[in-house]
Amino acid sequence: MFWNFKKKVYPEYWKSYLQHFEKKEKISLDASRFVALDTETTGFDFDVDRILSIGAVSIVRNEIAVADSFEIYLEQSHFDPKSVHIHGIIQHSKRKKFAEEDAIKKFLIYIEDSVLIAHHAVFDIKMINRSLNRMGLPNLKNKVVDTMDLYSSTRIKSNFIDKRAHYSLDDIAEAYAINLTDRHTAPGDALIAALIFLKTTTILKRKKSFKLERYFIRSNRL
Repeated sequence: MFWNFKKKVYPEYWKSYLQHFEKKEKISLDASRFVALDTETTGFDFDVDRILSIGAVSIVRNEIAVADSFEIYLEQSHFDPKSVHIHGIIQHSKRKKFAEEDAIKKFLIYIEDSVLIAHHAVFDIKMINRSLNRMGLPNLKNKVVDTMDLYSSTRIKSNFIDKRAHYSLDDIAEAYAINLTDRHTAPGDALIAALIFLKTTTILKRKKSFKLERYFIRSNRL
């Protein structure tokens, strides 16, 4: 009996994405590129709902590189009118939209092997991973940091209730006096996450014991 095991053939853009993780030269975290991101979606069901838009901005050497930002809108194969009041993206808007695969391809080219930053990051990364899976691709390989975890670490640990709180993006933005004008847009929320990342890490770095690596989440496990 002969078993016919065929090796999966991936598209070139996925192979190019993977090559970024094969770098032999190690770069320190301080010199690494971070990408703060946000997704706007039709809902919260990972199997049914879809990504409407992705916004992202890069951070290098503790500075937000506004010129190195990313914004893309996806064609809406699934539409839930109940969510429009949150993200404001209507089904037949005149914005240029891309097919899911084209949008994710552009996103992979943008992020490369950067450390990804997001608020309640598990949701955003899972939604992106589900998109990849529908395209027959594996999950993302990037390391991920959740800004809520960072902010929680800045709080008073002796407060039992506060330690277990789940802070919204609005809660933290208000605490740091961050402008919420573009709230509930993917680029706007990505920028807020980037600002929170810089503010929280600045506070946490005052402790010699702080290591950002302790906050890393493996995106390929989400």
